[in-house]
Amino acid sequence: MAQGSMVALAASVDDIDTTDQLMMFEAYQKVFVVNGSILRVADFINTQLSTSAVAASASLAPPLHGTVLTGATSSASMVCDVISSATGSAYVYGYVTSGTFVSTDTVTGTNATGSVTEVSFALTAAPTDGPHWYSWVPYPGGSSGSLPEKAYIGCLYRGRAVLAGNPTYPYQWYMSRQANPWDWAYMALDAQSPVAGGNADAGEVGDIITALIPYKDDFLIIGCVHSLWVLRGDPAAGGSLDEIDLTTGIIGPFAYCWDNQNNLYFFGSGGIYRMGPNFAPPENLSISAIPDLIEDLGISQGTHRVTMGYDRIRMGLLISVVMLSDGTAKNYWYDLRMGGLFPLTFGSNCGPYSLFFYEAQDEANRGLLFGGKDGYIRIPDDDEKNDDNGSEEVAIDSWATMGPIQLGQDADRRGRLQAMTLTTGTDTDTVGWELFSKETAEEIVDSVVAGSTAFHSGTLSAAGRIQRLRPRTRAAWLALKLRNNTIDETWQFEKGIASVRPAGEM
Repeated sequence: MAQGSMVALAASVDDIDTTDQLMMFEAYQKVFVVNGSILRVADFINTQLSTSAVAASASLAPPLHGTVLTGATSSASMVCDVISSATGSAYVYGYVTSGTFVSTDTVTGTNATGSVTEVSFALTAAPTDGPHWYSWVPYPGGSSGSLPEKAYIGCLYRGRAVLAGNPTYPYQWYMSRQANPWDWAYMALDAQSPVAGGNADAGEVGDIITALIPYKDDFLIIGCVHSLWVLRGDPAAGGSLDEIDLTTGIIGPFAYCWDNQNNLYFFGSGGIYRMGPNFAPPENLSISAIPDLIEDLGISQGTHRVTMGYDRIRMGLLISVVMLSDGTAKNYWYDLRMGGLFPLTFGSNCGPYSLFFYEAQDEANRGLLFGGKDGYIRIPDDDEKNDDNGSEEVAIDSWATMGPIQLGQDADRRGRLQAMTLTTGTDTDTVGWELFSKETAEEIVDSVVAGSTAFHSGTLSAAGRIQRLRPRTRAAWLALKLRNNTIDETWQFEKGIASVRPAGEM
């Protein structure tokens, strides 16, 4: 992927708490940061004007959201978006529609509402282009309501900033005014009014909210600990809140992704689920492979971050469970073509804190991006033979097991392996092979997982060749394990054929 430059935003050490849960969402060419009691905005579109007196007298008012401002000297125009204060020194952020403001400008405008509508203030510095970093608060002036005391979940839905995850009211959701993320006055009572669950006909959900999942402007799925709900339409204009499932929940705010067929995949209370666009009951995809996936991973929402990403190039899902304290991760790949669930391991600095499919115009730059603990963004590369662990390239330890395979004609009989023919791919390096034979399938699985010594092993070294082996054994069950963990090497396997004869009763 082509390298680009990243811009560091000027922020104090108290502006982000990386030891706490944190998420971001994009709206109006800004990024809204939701980090408990820390709510911030990274503004990439607005220009910043500075003044020492935003309303110098009782006959002057601070500009309101949407007010058009004009520079007397420069004739530049700006649509006001938000201000940092309604009195005294203030920053005025807005979108410049024409011209360039200068430090000698007196900026004027007329508010559409209020007892005092005339706006006039003098600039004290040259304008500053973005990006800007500032606190996310209701529009100053006292009439724009209040944000929740804490929030850990956020999204954009129907032009509204949506928040949830307030520990004091964990079942409550909050929405800003449509097209205005600074207005949280819930009692405005118009079609674009800010609204919260307790103030809307749609109502609250009777469960702890864990995820907000918007789909365009059609609906908003509200995931909870033990249930799923869907908000259809706008809650201030006849929207409805309906149950999807009252027994299945979502484990966290990043534990979901969409495919290109509008199927929703999520890490839920019983494993990995798929839900179609018709809101049919979710299908558990992992229950047969790993029935106790949640328990096996030991997930705790306070200490782990669960992320999911759909890779449309490789047709599968990446599921990552990262320990927030040190970045160590347990990962799985779910292949949508095969229906298989495969474990993956990354370096401790490379555990995906975030996953995002980058739909670049240049196909060479298109792919699933991994945001790691060390601050790097990485992308899978099928041409690489080694892994990046954060400080150096290391060998990829890749292995696959075929089996357990029953050798006998039925469960009470053994079989005798006479010979085995293995075919490697044309672009392969060496492949180590191991054969395990046992009297039960469970013993086979336990031996492979524990790394026990196989009854027979060897190395396939010829690429693209059919290789005939004679590792004879007599057993009820058999498994073949293939592996390569050598740096600068890769391997392919085409097929394997075994010659087996009956070998009597067990």
